[in-house]
Amino acid sequence: MPLCHSTFLLYSSLIHVSSTSTSIISTTSPLIIEKGKEALALITWKSSLHIHSQSFLSSWSGASPCNHWFGVTCHKSGSISNLNLHNYGLRGTLHNLNFLAFSDLLALNLRNNSFYGTIPIHIDNISKLITFLDLGLNNFNGLIPHQVGSLTSLIFLILDSNHLRGSIPSSIGNLRNLTTLYLYENKLSGCIHQEIRLLGSLNDLDLSINNLKGSIPFSIGNLRNLTTLYFHTNKLSSSIPQEIWLLRSLNDLDLSINNLKGSIPSSRGNLRNLTTLYFHTNKLYGSVPQEIGSLKSLNDLELSTNNLSGPIPPSIGNLRNLSNFVPTY
Repeated sequence: MPLCHSTFLLYSSLIHVSSTSTSIISTTSPLIIEKGKEALALITWKSSLHIHSQSFLSSWSGASPCNHWFGVTCHKSGSISNLNLHNYGLRGTLHNLNFLAFSDLLALNLRNNSFYGTIPIHIDNISKLITFLDLGLNNFNGLIPHQVGSLTSLIFLILDSNHLRGSIPSSIGNLRNLTTLYLYENKLSGCIHQEIRLLGSLNDLDLSINNLKGSIPFSIGNLRNLTTLYFHTNKLSSSIPQEIWLLRSLNDLDLSINNLKGSIPSSRGNLRNLTTLYFHTNKLYGSVPQEIGSLKSLNDLELSTNNLSGPIPPSIGNLRNLSNFVPTY
């Protein structure tokens, strides 16, 4: 297949620059080659997108992505640092995007578009420096490739609101720098792996609105920096692990709409920062523990639609910040 016109111009401009002087070649060719790889990769990907998306990216032409290309930010060295194309209605796949070309990329944000197809397994060819990857609110399907676990500099991994299926790869346990992991609103199944204990830097973990089953791993108690934990709207069973009360930084805890059973474990007053506690719509039984009255920061408490019995403990009266309390019956 012949090269598109814009790609031909790119090659022509690179040849022109590289042939001007032997001395220039010797001092600048590595940068020219690097910029040329990035420009070619973006133009090739652009040509694979739907026609309206190509029109939207009309600024992507020539040999220098750092010269006012839409959505592109560069390092002072001239290589691409950020590719930010969120919320522009772009349509196409990632299969023609040469991730290997972006050796210095720090952030890739394609959120809220109409990208579809699978997340390519060669995504691990992208810069090992990347800290931010957001492919959320698109139409990606298939599995989360285990190769994502090799992007060990990631701080934000956001794949929510797609049609991803299969299990969460255990290789995500390699991402020790992650502070945010959003996989919610997909079709993920299988269990929550024990490797989650390795993500000790996590602040926000949202796996809600999937088809996850099995138990909440005891090792969840290792994630001492968590402020938000959302596992709601899954098929989780077994009991709520006592270790969940070790998460002393938690502000929001939502385990509602699952198949959790057993009694509500005693909190021992550990979660002094907790503002939201949702255990509703499960199969919990027994009484509401008296210690719940020590959660002094609670604003929202929902325990309804369970099999709880006994009176509401008087200690609920200690929750002076409580604005929403849905009774247990």
